[in-house]
Amino acid sequence: MENWMLGIPVPVALALVALIGYFLGKRNASAAVAEQSRARREVKRAQAVIRQLEDISRDVRRNLATHQNSILHFKERINELSDTQDTQAWQNLCEEAEQMLSPTMRLSSQIANAYDEIRQQANLLMTFTESRTDALTGLSNRRALDDSLENMIGMKSRYDFTFTLCIFDVDHFKRVNDQHGHLHGDRVLVEVSNLIDNCVRETDIVTRYGGEEFVVLMPSTDVYGACIFAERLRTSAEAQLGVTISGGLAQVRGEDESRTLLARADAALYRAKANGRNCNFYHDGTRILSCLEIDPDAEADSIDEAETLLLEVRDLEHLHGVNETITAPGNSHSPA
Repeated sequence: MENWMLGIPVPVALALVALIGYFLGKRNASAAVAEQSRARREVKRAQAVIRQLEDISRDVRRNLATHQNSILHFKERINELSDTQDTQAWQNLCEEAEQMLSPTMRLSSQIANAYDEIRQQANLLMTFTESRTDALTGLSNRRALDDSLENMIGMKSRYDFTFTLCIFDVDHFKRVNDQHGHLHGDRVLVEVSNLIDNCVRETDIVTRYGGEEFVVLMPSTDVYGACIFAERLRTSAEAQLGVTISGGLAQVRGEDESRTLLARADAALYRAKANGRNCNFYHDGTRILSCLEIDPDAEADSIDEAETLLLEVRDLEHLHGVNETITAPGNSHSPA
């Protein structure tokens, strides 16, 4: 038996093979664990969507049943008075009709709200389909973002619904590809996408917009709260992954359309890049400011206002019988 293999002693060669096998197995196991973790998060998100749809269906059904009983009672009163000439009785019937008007209008509003909410949840369900999922990271893709963003813009116009859009870009990503290869670059993108996905809420929508750019839609979140999230994400990326990211944020305003909101967030991202990267900026509608310059008092007031708004919305939803969930990307030519 030869004691050498390819010029290497057999025991050493076998040890090297075992060591390579160990690291490959460990790497595959890590990938499997990451995939299982993502699957659990996606299942949890799907369960949240289904629960919301069940809540909407149950509330609409209950209110429709109540309204149907009122209609039947009113119909019986009409039949009872169809052959009578009692003026007072007809006057009473008119008063009952007036009393029915307000619940009928509330039900109409509730059904309209439920329609919008169902459409929003349907958009979230569509993010699970392959046509709306990024193949590399498993996040939502541009098509899913466009649908969700248009839906939120519509809700903003009708219900004074607020949200913030955040764009994040991996700094010097071209350098990563050039120095370490595209396979390593893909691993970095997957790691960043997992980090973002782990930091957001179930109701937030995370999208790989293209290349090294990611977009997060944060429903019922003002720009101050989004800046807190962006700073936490930035420091976590540097500490845990050894890469830096830059962010551009914009809270939706009354005059915003999808393209204008994306443009403001994109302008904030460019400012972050021009400021040396590894930082977050936000566009307040007229100016671009650093997330680190936020006035703590203003931030506290904003959080209080957000909590007050949330309570008011929940009260309004209770009135209408609907439990609604409150929960741009840089272009491909953005500097790396």
